[in-house]
Amino acid sequence: MTLPLDTNALQARPLRGADRRVRPRHIWFLNSAFDRIGFETALERIVRRDPSRPFAFVVTPNVDHLVRLSRGGELAPLYAQAWLTVCDSRVLELIAAMSGEEVEVTPGSDLTAALFEHAIDPAEPVVVIGGDADVVAGVTARYGLTDLRWHQPPMGLRTNPQAVAECAAFVAANPARFVFLCVGSPQQEMIAAACIERGDCTGVGLCVGASLDFLSGKTQRAPRWMQRVRLEWLHRLMEEPRRMWRRYLVDGPRVLLIWWEWRRARAKLRAFERSFAARLKA
Repeated sequence: MTLPLDTNALQARPLRGADRRVRPRHIWFLNSAFDRIGFETALERIVRRDPSRPFAFVVTPNVDHLVRLSRGGELAPLYAQAWLTVCDSRVLELIAAMSGEEVEVTPGSDLTAALFEHAIDPAEPVVVIGGDADVVAGVTARYGLTDLRWHQPPMGLRTNPQAVAECAAFVAANPARFVFLCVGSPQQEMIAAACIERGDCTGVGLCVGASLDFLSGKTQRAPRWMQRVRLEWLHRLMEEPRRMWRRYLVDGPRVLLIWWEWRRARAKLRAFERSFAARLKA
């Protein structure tokens, strides 16, 4: 993976032709519309975005998110408000490739690490919503941060509108280029939507779950070889079996049924398009 190190040049560089969207911006795959961009372009757009502009947020769907999206509920309208939607899962990348679709992978943890390592000045304000004191201390020490602003919401955030509003108020009162929302899904997307609704928040919010846990050293991420062969989920299952067994062994495999239904619907649509085109020619 090649990362841009000169972020000043990155911010000044004009958009490449591919970024002018000569093709549709999104690709619809399974239950999500993914931006047609790879890791470096996603990082570039986030870094280059004017921090004074109204708040916008990034989501990184994985298999678990797509399974939950298939059930309806609040997640879909929250995702619809995202500025960027990039694929977090190498398993989804593989399934898309098997379907003849190009969905590039941009793991949220890699994106977070790249921002801290190559874009964030240690002296600039950084906002973190969620996590715990050990995580905040670990990230602060690792990157020499001098202005990390942390808000720890209470448990039960999903059913506590007042606490969600307090998170958004904290973002408004602490302007920063980057706001890391680390309270799990859909809570982090709820906070992001509340920030947009307020109208006075700025910067880019990143819905990145446990990414700061990895950077702080609280949780060990899968070795690179496991990431490359798409077994990061297995590592997390072995590390936290009680918390992760249902996600990976019960809910996760349902993505195969969603995929089968999507393929069937796509085949019907293409058959209709061929039939319609033939009628036009007749």
